[in-house]
Amino acid sequence: MIDKEEEKKTAENKSDNIKAVKEGKRPTSTLDMLRQSVSEEDDVPISSLTLKTILGGDILTSTIISRQAGVILLGVVFVIIYVAFRYQCQRDIITINKMETTLKDAKYKALSSSSTLTERCRESHVLEQLRDNKDSLLKASDQPPYIINVPEK
Repeated sequence: MIDKEEEKKTAENKSDNIKAVKEGKRPTSTLDMLRQSVSEEDDVPISSLTLKTILGGDILTSTIISRQAGVILLGVVFVIIYVAFRYQCQRDIITINKMETTLKDAKYKALSSSSTLTERCRESHVLEQLRDNKDSLLKASDQPPYIINVPEK
């Protein structure tokens, strides 16, 4: 950091160099000229934060903002990433809900088909269909089934 005395000397040299350049003379030294042109300090520091300085854009030239430009940029990148992930998450949730609805519909359809098949395969229903269909040679047996025992060797 530059001491206050050095700042005063630098400011005096700058004003002397500016006067010399305006008069057409050569500045006192090239180092002073380089310091004058490469100065990172603001000429007029912002004393207070007002709506006029914000809307006018003067706040962007203040040293606080210029020093923190990297942090501000990093924050903006993180906000953009956060918003993008949130939208992606919402799209995934919508897709999952649609798939769950489709799955429920498929389960209900499978359950309905299974119950219809079970109903049609019952013995009473099969016998009723055989009686209704006069062309069939199949008839229900009058004798009960009996067990045939096969001896093991």
